[in-house]
Amino acid sequence: MDKEKIRTDKQNKALHLYFTHLAEELNNAGYDMRKTLKPSVDIPWNSKTVKEFLWRPVMKAQLGKESTTELTTKEIDLIFDTLNRHLSEKFGISVAFPSIEELMMENRIKTGS
Repeated sequence: MDKEKIRTDKQNKALHLYFTHLAEELNNAGYDMRKTLKPSVDIPWNSKTVKEFLWRPVMKAQLGKESTTELTTKEIDLIFDTLNRHLSEKFGISVAFPSIEELMMENRIKTGS
């Protein structure tokens, strides 16, 4: 049996960029954390809350893994597909997983090159 590859550095960066994009999209659509998770507190989304309250619960339920560092490249795709399908069906929110071009552009912006 082939051992699956653990996520690459580029895939890790894409994963965290996805968290940021999804947080922005949820906020822009008016789906703060209160409307999505807890009805009593108005809390805007950010990349860390997307990871902890959306990505991680799906990851734990679907794969039984505790940390994103344990994920293989195929597992990231599985979790993304599940989460994206759920958010699309329930809230009409769908965010594409970042491409290599987006990662390169973000890196250029951060480094000023």
